Amino acid sequence: MDFLSHYDLLGAFWTTVQLTFWSAIGALVWGIVLAGMRVSPVWLMRAFATAYVNVVRNTPLTLLIVGSSLGLYQALGVSLTTDTTTSALDITNFRLSVLAFVLYTGTFVSEAVRSGINTVPVGQAEAARALGLGFMQTLTIVVLPQALRSVVAPLASVLIALTKNTTIASAIGVAEASLLMKEMLENEGQAGLLVFTVFALGFVILTLPIGLILGWLSKKVAVKR
Repeated sequence: MDFLSHYDLLGAFWTTVQLTFWSAIGALVWGIVLAGMRVSPVWLMRAFATAYVNVVRNTPLTLLIVGSSLGLYQALGVSLTTDTTTSALDITNFRLSVLAFVLYTGTFVSEAVRSGINTVPVGQAEAARALGLGFMQTLTIVVLPQALRSVVAPLASVLIALTKNTTIASAIGVAEASLLMKEMLENEGQAGLLVFTVFALGFVILTLPIGLILGWLSKKVAVKR
């Protein structure tokens, strides 16, 4: 057990938490935008969103993560930071990972939100249009508030999956939990079972409260029909 103190476990899991937090916010925003496009009266927007969701969610996440580094940073020189210190690459890799997680997870958020939109009675949207509200007003004022309340539980599942998916960021050197676990397994091979147990417990501590809290919230805000 003494060797655990030689490694920055809390720092690695803190990076995982930050990856999850920023990716979740971005994915929620992007997912809602995609869901709105999926139900838009403009066929071009519907076509784009449908194609995007079907292509991206069926693309391996590892490919998106590595592609963001090879394509955006190494090929196009997009660094996403103005930092010129030695930590610039770490910041770039972190932000590129967040971008890839947002683009990928947003597709699952979109499908969850779209399913919630479909639960809102059509009559409410028709009544809003009869009052003179446009599509965007109807969507944001009438439909989305009810749709989001009905999909808290599915979004909780997406968030838990995102938390576990952050381990893939290690593919481009982001110093999150799984990268540290790999290092510890290489250096402390005789304690492999203990290392696995510590990191498994760490992820349980991160994901279990999410499921419990959002499960409770789902029941609390559920739309009574």
